Amino acid sequence: VTESRSDLEDLHLYATPREQRFRRFASLEFEGQLYMTPYDFIQAVTNDEPKCAKKWRSLSKQELNQILMETPPVWKGSSKLFRNLNEKGVISYTEYLFLLCILTKPHAGFRIAFNMFDTDGNEMVDKKEFLVLQEIFRKKNEKRERKGDEEKRAMLRLQLYGYHTSTNSVLKTEGEDLVPRSYWDTLRRSTSQALFSDLAERADDTTSSLSDTTLLVHFFGKKGKAELNFEDFYRFMDNLQTEVLEIEFLSYSNGMNTISEEDFAHILLRYTNVENTSSYLENMRCRIPEEKGITFDEFRSFFQFLNNLEDFTIAMQMYNFASRSIGQDEFKRAVYVATGVKLSPHLVNTVFKIFDVDRDDQLSYKEFIGIMKDRLNRGFRVRILIFVITLIDFTTYLLCDLKHQYVA
Repeated sequence: VTESRSDLEDLHLYATPREQRFRRFASLEFEGQLYMTPYDFIQAVTNDEPKCAKKWRSLSKQELNQILMETPPVWKGSSKLFRNLNEKGVISYTEYLFLLCILTKPHAGFRIAFNMFDTDGNEMVDKKEFLVLQEIFRKKNEKRERKGDEEKRAMLRLQLYGYHTSTNSVLKTEGEDLVPRSYWDTLRRSTSQALFSDLAERADDTTSSLSDTTLLVHFFGKKGKAELNFEDFYRFMDNLQTEVLEIEFLSYSNGMNTISEEDFAHILLRYTNVENTSSYLENMRCRIPEEKGITFDEFRSFFQFLNNLEDFTIAMQMYNFASRSIGQDEFKRAVYVATGVKLSPHLVNTVFKIFDVDRDDQLSYKEFIGIMKDRLNRGFRVRILIFVITLIDFTTYLLCDLKHQYVA
C-alpha cells in the first residue's frame, strides 16, 4: 500500500512540524497506522531529509509477527541496538516522541522519567504502566491539532495513533452522552492515587486494540508479561544517546579517532535557526589556524552538558544579571557546578572560537544559549521535554488540592 505525493502533502497541511517529520521518514504501514523502522528513526534524528522519497510499505500480520519475534530482550541491549535492528523493527509515533525526549534528557533525569511510568511505586514498570505514554501524547496532541477539514484530521489521527475518533471526551456512564473532560481535570481528580493511575485505566480502552511494537517487546517480552527495572531502563536511555552521538561523530570522522573543529562546528550549528553559518565557520577558521581535532569523549561530554542546558542557563543568567560576560574559566566552572560535566580546555576554547562572534574572548547569553536551545531540540521550537513539563504541572495541581483540603 502506497500513498501518492499529492495526498501526502495534503495531509501535511493538518500536521504539526513534528508530525510532518515523522510522516516524511516513516516507511511502514500496518492496518492504517504508520511506523518507523529503527533505521528510519536514526535517519530522522541525524539527517535533514530522507535519503530518498518515502513510500509506505504495507506490513502483513505475519511480517509484523516475524519482526517482533526477532526483537532482542532488554538485557541484550547495546549502543548498537538500532543499527543492528536496521529495518527489522516498528516504532509508533508516540514512541518516536518518547525516544526524542530521551535524546535531550540529562542522566539525572532518567530516574524522574522512570518514576513517572512507575505508577504503583514498586520500582518496576509493567507494560500497562508504559502504555500510559500513548494516552499522554494523545492528550497533548489534542491541544496542538491544527484546525481544518475534520475528515483529513481524522485520517491523520489514524495514521499516527491508530484510532478513528477524537479522544477529546470520555464516557460519563454507559449509554449517556459524551462529556468533555480535559487532560488536566483527569489528573486532578485522583490526587490520592499514584501518578497517572487514572490515565492508566483510560489507556486500557485506547491501547487494547493496538499492535505490539519493537520497543514494547524489547522492554516487556514477546508475551508482554515481563517488567522493566530502573537499571535496564537507564541502560537503554544511555545506549540510545550514545548510539546517536556515535553515528553523528562517525559520519564526519572517516574512521579516524577525531573530527575536525570545523566539523564539530557544523554539527553544533545543524538544526539551529542560525541563518549565516558561514560567518561562524569563518570566524573559527581564523582563530584556530592549526587543527587539533575533537575526540569522541570530548564530543560526548559536550552533548551530555547540552542535555543539562537548563541548569547551566541559570548559572549563565547570574552573570547576565550582573552585566558580566563569561570567560573560558568561568564557563568551565559554571558547566561543572551546574551539570557535573568536565569539559576539556581545548573543547571549551573551540566553543568560544565558534560562538564568540565579537571576538572579545567572552561569551554572552545571547551568543550561546539561544542557539544551543535550538540545537538541543533538533530544530523544533516546541519543547520535547514533555515529561518534565507534565510532572511540574501535575505537582502544581497536587499541591493546590492538598492546600485546599488543609484549609477546608
